[in-house]
Amino acid sequence: MRETGNYIECRTGGEPFKAFIPHPLPPVPALRLSDTDYVLLERANRALGKLDGLAVILPDMDLFTYIYIRKEAVLSSQIEGTQSSLSQLLLFESSYYPGVPLDDVSEVSNYVAALNHGIARIAEGFPISLRLVRELHGVLLSSGRGSDRAPGEFRKSQNWIGGSRPGNAVYVPPPPEQIVECMGALELFIHQRVDTMPLLIQLALVHAQFETIHPFLDGNGRIGRLLITLILLAHGALAQPVLYLSLYFKQHRQEYYSFLQQIRLQGNWEEWIRFFLEGVKSVADQACATATHCLDLFRRDEARISEELAQSSLSALRVLSALKRRPISSIPALAKSTELSQPTVAKAIRGLEELSIVVEITAKKRDRVYCYQQYFERLNEGIDAAPE
Repeated sequence: MRETGNYIECRTGGEPFKAFIPHPLPPVPALRLSDTDYVLLERANRALGKLDGLAVILPDMDLFTYIYIRKEAVLSSQIEGTQSSLSQLLLFESSYYPGVPLDDVSEVSNYVAALNHGIARIAEGFPISLRLVRELHGVLLSSGRGSDRAPGEFRKSQNWIGGSRPGNAVYVPPPPEQIVECMGALELFIHQRVDTMPLLIQLALVHAQFETIHPFLDGNGRIGRLLITLILLAHGALAQPVLYLSLYFKQHRQEYYSFLQQIRLQGNWEEWIRFFLEGVKSVADQACATATHCLDLFRRDEARISEELAQSSLSALRVLSALKRRPISSIPALAKSTELSQPTVAKAIRGLEELSIVVEITAKKRDRVYCYQQYFERLNEGIDAAPE
């Protein structure tokens, strides 16, 4: 058993409890990784490299990036109990709200904004730092639920996980007066050049340590998962934010929380690292397969449009191109993005409906919304699936 921190006696409302203060990284004694673990690491790195290589071969990586960012936002928020779906987020972004749970979808939209803010900062050369972490948190909780939970500020009161109070909690993070020191040590480790520690292993340690510190009153899980993508971008391991590990964490939610708790209770970093590497490989492989499938779908649908829609094929192809970027859209929105007239778009949509490429999803006579169905279904895989 490895000791990963110390418990200190605290008290709130007259009730005693023990809060956990993690030791700074890296773990002591050092990680004990087997040859099998390094094989897993190599497979995860290869899968990540293949995913990153898609940016070179895809004709338009931006359209996949747009959706992947939103998929990660929905999945990460679902882990925290938000009920919003990918389709609801896209409807919200298109200003079509009927039936959309605004509190939930606003929360997810804020995650998209936080991730985009982080991506822009990394592109500017801004380092992964406590300042950036607070900025991200400020964007994440800028509106809606949690906006009264000190956005952009480390907590100044005690929080806990599980239970109704610290005295009966499953886990109690460090007290507020320890947060700056704990996070400062984590920041140093993020920038530490560890020649014997591969990036993915370092990233696994950073994510678990952040979750253990739990520095904010709300939004810790979402910020912790968001940092995974940003650190990969900052290190050049990904050129685009297309790794959505929240899918894996959602599908294996109980294991995810269990492995994090095992680190605190038993110092079992190795099992967590294996779980994390399996997640990287699994999600990277799936993202590659999804992109390849969608490219094949685009080619087939474009060929059918050219062959079967005759004189309206050019406008239909322009509408299809717009639906690749926004797979759920309306005629006015498509007219704006394609610079075609609304009657021309409506005619193209009718043609796409006849080919069963597009379906109308509102069953309304006015303000209709259309979906590029097979494309959206592939992008949506895993979002509505129940966790283990």
